[in-house]
Order: sequence, then C-alpha cells, then structure tokens
Amino acid sequence: MARNNSIYVVANIGDKKPCNSSDAGCPSDGRYQYNTDVVFDPEGKLVARYHKYNLFMSETQFNYPKEPEAVTFETPFGKFGIFTCFDILFREPAVVLVSELQVDTVLFPTAWMNVLPFLTAVEFHSAWAMGMGVNFLAANTHYTSMSMTGSGIYAPDGARTYYYNMKTEDGRLLIAELDSHPRLSPASPPAVNWSSYALSVERFSPNDHDFRGCIFYDWFTFTEVTKPEWNLTVCQKDLCCHLSYKVAEKQEDEVYVLGAFDGLHVVEGQYYLQICTLLKCKTTDLNTCGQPVETAQTKFETFSLSGTFGTNYVFPEVLYSGVQLAPGEFEVLNDGRLISKTRPTKPVVTVTLFGRWYEKDHLKQVLQPPTFP
Repeated sequence: MARNNSIYVVANIGDKKPCNSSDAGCPSDGRYQYNTDVVFDPEGKLVARYHKYNLFMSETQFNYPKEPEAVTFETPFGKFGIFTCFDILFREPAVVLVSELQVDTVLFPTAWMNVLPFLTAVEFHSAWAMGMGVNFLAANTHYTSMSMTGSGIYAPDGARTYYYNMKTEDGRLLIAELDSHPRLSPASPPAVNWSSYALSVERFSPNDHDFRGCIFYDWFTFTEVTKPEWNLTVCQKDLCCHLSYKVAEKQEDEVYVLGAFDGLHVVEGQYYLQICTLLKCKTTDLNTCGQPVETAQTKFETFSLSGTFGTNYVFPEVLYSGVQLAPGEFEVLNDGRLISKTRPTKPVVTVTLFGRWYEKDHLKQVLQPPTFP
C-alpha cells in the first residue's frame, strides 16, 4: 500500500519474538508477543517499529518490552514519533518523544474507550496535542458497543478535523493540512507557566459549601456555580482552582460545579493527577456531580480557569454539548489561564485543566475520600 501510493503507512499489528530459556523472562511457549506499530515509507520499506510499553489491564495476551522504546523516524515533512493508546497517559515514551526527542508530529493508533467527563478520545487527544505543542494524528477503532469512537487530526492550536459518532458503525477518512514543524509556526502557542496567574491572585470568594463528589473513582472537592456572573475558588491539598465566568443563558434545571482533584488515580492504572474543572452535573441533585454527561443547554458568555499546578504537563479541554470540540473558541494564555476567545457557540459540558504529575506516579495512596469540617 505504501509503495503503490507513494505514502507513509502506519499500522497496528501483533508481533511475535522468539526467546529461549537463557532469558529468565521468556514465556513458557518460547515467544514474546507485543502490541506493535509498524511504519512503511513511500518505497515500501519498514522504517520504524514500536512495541507498546504501557499495556491496558485487559491486554493480558501481550508482553511489554523490558525498557520503553522511544521510536522516531524522519520524513521530508518533519520528525515523527509513535506510541499506542494507554501510552498517552504516561511519561515514557509519550512525553520523552516530545520533550527530549523533539518530534513534530505523533502518530497514535488506538482502541480508546470513551470515559466522560475528561477522557473521551477527541477531547483528551486534542488537549494532549495542545498541551505538548505538537501535531497529533489519532486513529481510533470504531466500535460503539464498547464506546470506542473518536479519531482526529489535532494541531497545537486546536483540532483541524475530527470524527465522533455513536449512532452508527460507519467510519470516516479524515484529511487536513498541518504545519510540518509546528514549533516554528507563527501560530505556535507561547510557552505556558501553568501556575503563574493562579498563584498571583487572592483566593476568590470563600466557600462555606464545599462538598465532595466522585469522578471515575477519584474524590473531587466541589463548589456549586450559583450566580450568573462570579469568581470562585475551590482547593484540594496543594491545588487551588480559580474560575471567573459569566453565563449567557442559564437553564434552571441545570447545575454546574467547580471542582479540584490533587491525588493518585489507582483504578485501571496508577497515575498522579491535578485537575481543575468546570462541569455540568447530571441532574440538579448535587450527588450526581461527576457522573457522565453528554448534553447541556446552558451557554456561557465567558470563562477563565486556572490552577496552582505543581506540574508543567497540563492539558486544556473544552467539551461542548453532544461531545463536540470547540476549535478556535478558546486559548491558553502564557500565565496558565484557559479562557474563552469568543462567546462559546454551544452549551458547555466541561472546561478542564487536566494535569499529570509524572514524578508522583509511584506514591502510596490511602484510599479514602477527603474529609470536610
């Protein structure tokens, strides 16, 4: 295919590697099996091969390499890196490829199961491209009974094109133009100091009504967004999240909260998170805040979200009603504020700063919710 069409082709396959008893880790059947990405150049030559390092819990049929592989290849239109699915949540190899090996574009085969409110494919993958300042090409399998849908071509300044469809099993070919060297582009976003603004402001109005709620097994500290226009702060541990907002059309039967989480996530993988989020609750019952929500009717005039992050790896997410992205309608300022550039055109499901603190991934976690006075 690559040779006949004079293109690069990336494919996800299985790979068997024989081993013998001199290798203490050799499986009993005498072979390793890897979840593998292969890359062929326009002449049909194999130019790169990557064995997935961070296996998801259900991938018991696969082994992982003894050391993570940071795989890159050069093209006439930039330097490319590859990794697979669950890898994106960890430092190696994903962050290493961008921060140390300076790739321009990441290729990302995936079978991604959407998890609202923060981890739907189009939402998180576009946020990762923006947070890391690279192009990101995500090819997701389309299997709606497993909530696997959402592919896209993402640039550092937002999605160029994407496809999300839970109604049919039809896939779609996505085509878009990208800057081959996005760091050199005039449109390249500035370097961000993620905690600069949040550390410079006094805590907004004190909250006497903080409450806790669970999002994907993590216990957040929430405060309700009650007024049409206001400034709010909510804190958990070392993370304080500041929100300034103005509502355009408030729906009486919809409730929004500002939430903070600073801790180790330990379900379906272990990774340390710092998250600031404005999100819609499932119902007007505050006990439903954090449960998955796909649609909303409340429109915001403006929003500005920031947090006192301890990490430089923060991924900005804006998700509209119907699991739709908002390319061009928001931006990140170099002081760490995620702000609306224009009045949002659709109702908001969530506005989130999703921080990953890789150095804290191996902390021991006491599994109990935070206490409140």
